Amino acid sequence: MSAPKVRKTPLFDRVFKPEHIVLNNGNSVDRPRSRMPMILICLLIVIYISMKMTGFNMGIIVSRAAQLTVILGQIFHPNFSYFPNVITPLIETIKMSILGTVAGCAIGLPLSILASSNINSNRPSLLVIRFILSIMRSVPTLIYASVLALVFGLGTFAGTLAITVFTIGIVAKMLYESIETIDMKPYEAMVSFGASTLQAFWTACMPQILPTYIDDCLYCFELNVRASSILGYVGAGGLGVLIRERTGLRAYNDLGMVLLILFIVVLVIDFANDYVRSKIS
Repeated sequence: MSAPKVRKTPLFDRVFKPEHIVLNNGNSVDRPRSRMPMILICLLIVIYISMKMTGFNMGIIVSRAAQLTVILGQIFHPNFSYFPNVITPLIETIKMSILGTVAGCAIGLPLSILASSNINSNRPSLLVIRFILSIMRSVPTLIYASVLALVFGLGTFAGTLAITVFTIGIVAKMLYESIETIDMKPYEAMVSFGASTLQAFWTACMPQILPTYIDDCLYCFELNVRASSILGYVGAGGLGVLIRERTGLRAYNDLGMVLLILFIVVLVIDFANDYVRSKIS
């Protein structure tokens, strides 16, 4: 039995139109063409437009590569004698992260209950709460810190409030998505016996989402340590003050010491969080 004959078509048709195959028995079939060429063309067009709009210039990167190497060389040779200056801002950063994470996670829990469609049957209030949480989650922590620093003054208090607000949006979002996937039969049974919504949720639903809730809190703590390290750029205290100061003075060896300490702290927190997750899983 001979192979099927394939009808030759123009280049455009061969790339974008289905392949028309004529079989020996006289029947014909259309085999869909791959969409990859069209996807690549669209991607190249988007990249080209983006480069034009952002003023991207590869020539500048090549010409300034030597200067970048010099700066990175100084950063990777930290000034260890600068370490005593890092201790106090580092403690401020950790305190802001801990307090902001604890407060945000505590407030985010009841909001996640109100934002869960299987708990809150009031559609208008559900949409309003979710809309507010979306706004809280979409605004970066640095913007919150800059606004709150104007309202409450410069210092770590504004940074802590900024971390708290952002954490509320993140925790509530992740948690209400988890709540909507749990088994609701125990909750419905307790409600039918006369328990209040809070009592039924705490007894029937909380044990199911507790590991997820703890994991979300640990994840937010990791995010907040990184975020709080740059809040000093807007006067919210922490390591950001040193980063802004050392960068402005071009003291890159001192900056390297600050970044090294921050890297070690984040690494230790990651290991600690992994250990906690392994115990609760």
